[in-house]
Order: sequence, then structure tokens, then C-alpha cells
Amino acid sequence: MPRRSDSLARPLLIFAGLALVALTVVAVTGALVVRKAATDQALAEARQLTDLSARIVEQRVNDGLLTGDAETLGAVASVVFDAVKTYPIVRVKIWDRDGTILYSDQTELIGSTYDLGEDELEVIDHGGVVADVSDLSEPENRFEQDFGELLEVYTRIDTHRKGEGTPLLFETYQLASSIADRRRELTATFLPILVATLAALVLLMVPIAWILVRRVRASQLERERLMQRALDASEREQRRIAGDLHDGPVQEMAGLAMRLSAEAELVDDADAGITLRSSASAVRGSVRMLRSAIVEIYPPNLQQAGLPAALSDLVTGLDRHGIELSLEVEPDAGFGAAVDALLYRATREALRNVEEHADARHVRVVITRQGGRAVLEVADDGRGIAPDALAEAPPRGHMGLAILGDMVSDAGGTLTVEPGAQAGTVVRVEVQAP
Repeated sequence: MPRRSDSLARPLLIFAGLALVALTVVAVTGALVVRKAATDQALAEARQLTDLSARIVEQRVNDGLLTGDAETLGAVASVVFDAVKTYPIVRVKIWDRDGTILYSDQTELIGSTYDLGEDELEVIDHGGVVADVSDLSEPENRFEQDFGELLEVYTRIDTHRKGEGTPLLFETYQLASSIADRRRELTATFLPILVATLAALVLLMVPIAWILVRRVRASQLERERLMQRALDASEREQRRIAGDLHDGPVQEMAGLAMRLSAEAELVDDADAGITLRSSASAVRGSVRMLRSAIVEIYPPNLQQAGLPAALSDLVTGLDRHGIELSLEVEPDAGFGAAVDALLYRATREALRNVEEHADARHVRVVITRQGGRAVLEVADDGRGIAPDALAEAPPRGHMGLAILGDMVSDAGGTLTVEPGAQAGTVVRVEVQAP
């Protein structure tokens, strides 16, 4: 039961971590979007305020402004101070096309001439409203340096009815803090809503994830049960086949070999005796091969024969493949029925892979007890195993090592398959032993 809880907890923790990362990314992205929206809205409001102020001032502007007429300047100043120069506007300037400041609430600037940029000239010629961050290092902006960062917004006005008089440039300087204020307002309004919505979404998805993980785990357990049933059925079938072979053909051939040997001693014809003895020897060889095959199909009872004897019978089959094998296991070694069966299966699977894939000449099987753990190593000098071969084995249908790994893991042990120090492959199984 604890293992099942762990198996459910891990994917849920992974999901929660990924959800937290997604929440953070979306929240940061949302904050950036809100920040940009606030900036765009503040700039739009700055342009709108400047355009509205320009229309108010334009009603007091006439050709007298071009010549510095005191009455006209007084009328413009009156409306600027009464209706225009309020937060966030801190400075107002009116320019003609040659760069002369015709009016400013900072009177020292009136009559000064500075170069206008392309954007300013474009607005004078074609209209529009443009907003930008003011460069306070420019000489015409020397009186605005104490205000800090400013936005300069400019549009076109005319000395008479729009389009009929002399075009001029109307410019306001506005505190950039208005953008920060707008950002704070929008952030305070929308960011909590965004975070709350995302948090609610995550909380809603956690139960869904829990249900999905439970279903996946249930499917996994069902597959494991079906696999175990298949293995049990396979073992029963192997036991039946091994029993039929042992009780039928093996016993009959063993009896035949004995009869042929006895007949060879009784016949008077030397050639016939040689033929009978040769036939008896061939039959005994076939019996040994069949017994080796029976051992591979179904091992002897480990509780009765013991692990060393069972492994000795298992490795005899390698001789016919031309593989020299070294078996190192203590004669009285035993780790309990479950661990002995696991070590036997692991050895059988490793040796089967050596026979079929390794192209090896030598194999070394060592079983030792290290502390409270049983350790199996099967090392060969074959062609070795590619790093990605294990990952590709199940999709290709080679399930032996994958199933063995699951069995070892279920027993609380570890299975490692890695290249040998010189060549070949080393299969190592470690499992807790009583």
C-alpha cells in the first residue's frame, strides 16, 4: 500500500510543480501585458489631452502670435494657465516651422530658435499627434530638467480656422509618472484577477489529475497482474512440456542407450559391436542435450536442488554454443526461495541474451552476498551493448530485460546493464536478502 501511495504522489508532485511553473510564466506574462497596456493607455491619454488642449489654445491664436503681439500672447497665456497647465502638464510651447518658440509658459524661451526634428516637421505639415520621451539634455529643455522624466506630446494648430492659417506646432510636456500611475492602477485591478483565475484553474485541475493518475496506476497494476498471470501460465506450460519430455522421450532414449550398450557387449560381430556402441553414445548425447533443454524450459525445484545445482544445470547448455563459462557461487549459497528464484531467472535471461546477441567466447557468472544483499553479476566478452539499446528494446518486442527489471524493482532491488571494463556487457542485480 505505501508503494502505491508513492507511485501516486510522485506524478501529482510533478504535475503541481509544472502547474506552478505555468502559473508563474502566465502571471509574469500577464504582468508584462498589463504593463504594456498601461503604457499604451497612458500615452493615448497624453495624446488625447494634448489634442484637447491644442483645440482650446487654437481659439486664442492668430497671426499676432507670429509677430509677438502682446495682446495675443496675453490671451494665449490666459487660457494656458487657466485651462491647460494642470496635472500632468507642466510645460507648454508653441513653435513655428523654422524652429522659433512663439510662446512658452517659461517666458525666457519665447523668441529662441532651435532645430526641429523630422517628426515635428511632419506633424506641422500633415497633422497628427505624436508622443515620445523627452530628451532633457537638449538646450530647449533646460528649464524642464527639474521635473524628472517627461513625455513631450505635439500636434498641429493654425493661426486661423483650421487649414486656412499658418500651421504651428503645439507641444506639451507631461509628467512620465502618469504612466507609472496608470500601470499601478491596471496592475492593482487586473493582476489579482489573473492570479486568482489561474490559481482556481490549478485547483480545479488537481482533482482531475488525481483521477487520471489513479486510472493510469490502476491500468498499470492490471497490466502487471495480466503479465504475472501470463508468466504463471507460461511456467505451468513449461512445467508440463518439461515433464512430458522427461517422462517420455528422455526416458525412452535413456533406456534405448542402455539396451544398445548391452547388445554391443553380447554380439560376436566386432563391426556390429562398434556400430551399437557408437549408436548408444549418440543416443546418450541426445539425452544430455534434451535434459539441458528441459532445464532451460523449466528449472529444477530450487528449494530441493538448491541454487548452485540449478545454476550448474543451467549453464551446461552453453557448451554446445562454443561459449566457455565460469560459475562462481558457494556450494551452500541460498538466499531464500523468492530471492533464489529471482537470481535464477536473472541468470537465465542474461545467458539467453549472451547466446542470442553477444557473440561472446567467455561468460563469467558470480553470485555473492554483500552485507545484507545478494549480488549477481553476469559478464561477457562479446560485442557489448549500445547506450540506447535498452530504451529501444521494448518497442522492438524484446521484453526480457524490461520484464526482468520490473521483477527486480518489485522485489526492492536494482538491475543495471552497462558496458564491461574491457569489452562486452555486465548485467548486475542487487536485491535485499534475508
